[in-house]
Amino acid sequence: MRKPTLNFWIDAVAFVAFVLLAATGILVRYVLPPGSGHFATLWGLDRHQWGEIHFWLAVSMLAALVLHVFLHWRWIVAMVRGSKTREGSGVRLAMALVGILGLAALAAAPFLAPVDTSGEPPHRMRSDEPGTHTAPEISGSMTLGEVAASSGVPVEVLLRELELPEDVSADQRLGHLRRQYGFELSAVRAAVRKHAGK
Repeated sequence: MRKPTLNFWIDAVAFVAFVLLAATGILVRYVLPPGSGHFATLWGLDRHQWGEIHFWLAVSMLAALVLHVFLHWRWIVAMVRGSKTREGSGVRLAMALVGILGLAALAAAPFLAPVDTSGEPPHRMRSDEPGTHTAPEISGSMTLGEVAASSGVPVEVLLRELELPEDVSADQRLGHLRRQYGFELSAVRAAVRKHAGK
């Protein structure tokens, strides 16, 4: 690959990564704010999954910038010494504008889509609620075994209350089971409240 073509693709990757990095940063800060990771999703991804995308975009951008500097080292040195650069053609400018507008539309798309809040915010059971005791927060990242251990409600009882097959492993995470079997975390909390301490 010729060096100008390679430079173009490295710069394009860096620019796309920058725009999407900014978009996902704003997304996890304002659209899916801290604390929403257990119940709010956008395009099927929660705050933490968008954070993972944000991270890998940052890694991609950093790698592209390192390559950019490496490939342009002589030019950077020449600029420091006072050399002049050539301007691009009108065709390239038009293509760049079209690319920028398309990228802007892609970056703006998540902000125009509705956020699915069909889940329930995290809930800590209070000891003053009738028939309950203080228990840790139940979230989709917990396994059935962790819920059973922290609440004292056997896994078999949780499986029965949630109408899950008896062969479901206690190592399965609630978030995965919720998506697979269609129950809500509120049903898990209700089962724990019902059977805790029995």
